[in-house]
Amino acid sequence: MMETLEGGELCFPQLLNTSCRKQKRPHSEAMLLYILLSSISLLTVVLNLLVIISISHYRQLHTPTNLLLLSLAVSDFIVGLLMPGQILQIGACWLLGDFMCALFYYASFIVTSSSVGNMVLISVDRYVAICDPLRYPTKITQRRVQICVCLCWVCSVFYTILILQDFQRQPGRYNSCYGECMVVITYIAGVFDLVFNVTAPITVIIVLYMRVFVVAVSQARAMRSHTVAVTLQRSVTVTAKKSERKAARTLGIVVVVFLICFCPYYYPSLAGQDTSSSTSYSTTTIWLLFSNSCLNPVIYAFFYPWFRKAIKHIVTLQILQPDSSYLT
Repeated sequence: MMETLEGGELCFPQLLNTSCRKQKRPHSEAMLLYILLSSISLLTVVLNLLVIISISHYRQLHTPTNLLLLSLAVSDFIVGLLMPGQILQIGACWLLGDFMCALFYYASFIVTSSSVGNMVLISVDRYVAICDPLRYPTKITQRRVQICVCLCWVCSVFYTILILQDFQRQPGRYNSCYGECMVVITYIAGVFDLVFNVTAPITVIIVLYMRVFVVAVSQARAMRSHTVAVTLQRSVTVTAKKSERKAARTLGIVVVVFLICFCPYYYPSLAGQDTSSSTSYSTTTIWLLFSNSCLNPVIYAFFYPWFRKAIKHIVTLQILQPDSSYLT
């Protein structure tokens, strides 16, 4: 009777000596946790799918900038699809085997790093558009953006192979029992990941967006200085101030959200420790990292009027009408 009871607490009762034990949680707490995480996963998938459908379907949205937003939405959409795999690990029972465990971590690292890369490309696009608008059409072409997007994904794949080189030799080497899916990032790999996946991207984003903000402010002041009529000056002043506030707000949101979502995950690297996916702290930080993919479409797409209009067309099923690809 005791063996049966103990076996019932195991992920694989038939493997009494090697199976992991199920993590015990109060039923109400477990249900609340599953509902919350499932909601984040579903919201991430839905929001990014709306961006993908909007940009792919409506021809007016086939621009270099929107192509970058599309690539970002695709990577974040895949993150949303991977979130249920992280939910499976809450109970400390991975039932899909070592191969699927390795595939899950490889896919997770690839899409999160590509998401960061796409954010950097978007900041470069905005920098050129604001700081060099006359040469923007010749510098940022559809062809060049397509090449940059492909390079971003290819680099993400090679980057992941480099970071997980110890893990790929033997996917289950860090598992302490059967039914666990764990990866350990060494301190050196963690520091490398911190520099190239957080420090360098956020530095580029801050520098470029600050430059964009400075140029936007100078343009607004130039508009005010060339306005003679009092009525027009008041109108331009209000518009300029709104433009300044919007630029500053967007910059602040991008940087703050990025830091909040990414920095906790990299705390072990800052503290000189290996990063393990098995601790409750790591589970929380991974979910915080994934949540960035839920917030990206809100930051980068929902602020655009065309996206709100496209959502209205999709929700009201106007997208099913003939010639609906021409958004009016």
